Parts: sequence; structure tokens; C-alpha cells
Amino acid sequence: MQYSLDRSSSKPIAIWLLIGVAMIMIQVLLGGITRLTESGLSITEWKPITGSLPPVNTVEWQTEFDKYKNTDQFRYIHADFTLSDFKFIFFWEWFHRLWARLLGVVFLTGFVYFLVRKKFKQEMIIPMIILFLLGAMQGLVGWIMVKSGLVPEKMFVGHIQLATHFIAALVLLCYTFWFALILLIPKEKLVVNSSLKTITITILFVLFIQLIYGAFMSGLKAATAAPTWPDINGMMIPRHVNNLSPWWKNFVENKITIQLIHRSLAYLLILLVFIWTIKTRKLSGNYLLNKSKWFPLIFILIQVVLGIFTVIRSPFPDNLVWLGLAHQFTAMLFLITMIWMIFLIRSHVKFNTVSS
Repeated sequence: MQYSLDRSSSKPIAIWLLIGVAMIMIQVLLGGITRLTESGLSITEWKPITGSLPPVNTVEWQTEFDKYKNTDQFRYIHADFTLSDFKFIFFWEWFHRLWARLLGVVFLTGFVYFLVRKKFKQEMIIPMIILFLLGAMQGLVGWIMVKSGLVPEKMFVGHIQLATHFIAALVLLCYTFWFALILLIPKEKLVVNSSLKTITITILFVLFIQLIYGAFMSGLKAATAAPTWPDINGMMIPRHVNNLSPWWKNFVENKITIQLIHRSLAYLLILLVFIWTIKTRKLSGNYLLNKSKWFPLIFILIQVVLGIFTVIRSPFPDNLVWLGLAHQFTAMLFLITMIWMIFLIRSHVKFNTVSS
């Protein structure tokens, strides 16, 4: 992406975008809480405007509860729920949707303000529109995900729809962060190293696949299928990895296979990040890289430890919520760090994104 933006306008716009980055991260965490507390199906309708307000009296609360009672999740899992129990799960889904609306307001308000004040040039409009389209797509994908759990014989949202919603949120997160970096980091502060760039891209690619399988783990509750470590139910290579037919279904529906892939990708990421860290130790003279080069290793090690505890403690729902949330948060920190590295490390010198 190449933009021509006055430097005097860059910093306030970048700060606005970074506020958006923080809000998106909070939104993803709220989505994680919603999933782990099984709250996602508590609101059975999509009302972009009127849905901003929660029920305000007993009659309205009972109406919403009655709608939830028509779901198979209530019939087969939460049939013992009282109105008080329902209010708890309703709150998390409502707050998740409210935060998404607030996020949209923050982006729209900032866009209008900077446009009216003529803080950016016309060529910035299209990238901004892309930003809004990504946000709108995220809301649409979120509702499609909810709808996938409101059909007969479904107690939860579809794990593939969940993964799509999750990845769409991370794409929006990365795009917004990258946009901010373009406005903040001049080309003189970049690192030129083609081999380091290659392994950085490799790490990001493996991480992308890993995040998809992390969403599959969450959507299918696959951790509970093998709450052991380092083995998987007593085996390093479990017998049930090819139980489903046709064979490809094992990669998207078999809980044991999905957990094996998720663990294997974690080990691969550790190896790649160790190699990356060794390579960066040989580089000197770049202040930004020297200050941040240990972050990938720190975050991936924390992430793996949290992943192990999440799997081991998965049979205990109360522990799963907080461990799963910490695991998800660290994954976002690791992702943001690798986006930072992808931006900072270049394979060539040319970088004409900002004009003086």
C-alpha cells in the first residue's frame, strides 16, 4: 500500500488507528468470553439499531428468554436455566455486539473529522473505505456464525463459521495496525535483510494456519477430547486421527486430529522463532529491531505454556474460560508482534509510502 500523506497529519491519524487496534483486540477478547461462556446464542435476532439497548423490564427480559428457549442449546444443555442465568449469558453477547457498534462509531467519527479537517489527501479515501468494508464484513460474518447455531440439532455455532469470524477480526486488526505503522515509521528506520524477511513471512504463514486451528479447537471444544500433555491420551501419535470418511474431514471435524495439528504447529512455531531470534542477534545498528527482537520468542513461549494448561484444565469449565482467554490474548500479541516485524524488515530498500 502506498499513500501520500502530509507528515503533519500522520501522527493524529495513526493514534486514531491505534485506538482502533486496541478496541479490536478488546472485541476479540469479548468474543472469546462469549464463546467460552456459551453466550453466543442468547440473542436470537440481529437488530443493528434497536438491539443497542438491553431489555429494561421483566416483560422484555422474559420475551428474550422465551426466544432463547426455542433453541436446541436451551433444550438439550441449558434447560435448567433460570432468568438470572439467562441474563448472565445475554450480557456477554449484548456487550460483544455493543462494543462492535462502538468500534464502528469511533472509526466513522474519526474518518469524518479528518476528512472535514482535510488531514489526509484524496488517495487515502479508498484505503479507509476498505477499512470500513472489513468492519462491515466482520459484523455480517458474525451474524452468519450466530445463525449457524440457531438451526435444529445444533447446540453451538458452527466451528468453521467461528473460525471465519475470528480470522476476519484478525485481518481487520492487522490491516488497521499496518495502516498506523505506515504513518508512523519512516523508511530510514527499516531493516533490509532478505533472508530474515523470508523466515518472518514463513512464521506469519504458519501462525495464520495455527490461528485457524485454534478457532477449530475452541469451536469443537477439542481440548476436552485429550486433556493430557505431552501425550495425547497416552499416545504421541493417536490412533484415531483418520477415523472419519472421507479422509479430508479429519482435518476439519476430527477433534483428535485437530488437536494434534494444533500442537504440532505450536512446536513448529517455537522452532522457527528460535531460528529467527538467532538470526536477529547477528544484526545490530537498528534501534527498533534491537528493542523488539525478543518479543516473538517471549510471546510464543508464554503462548505454548498457556496452551498446555488450557488443554490440561479443559475438563474444568471455570478454569477454561480464563486460561482460554489468556491463551487468545497472547496469540493476538504474538500476531501483532509478527506484523510489526514484517513491516520493519524489508527485502529491498525502496519504500515510498509517505511523502515529506
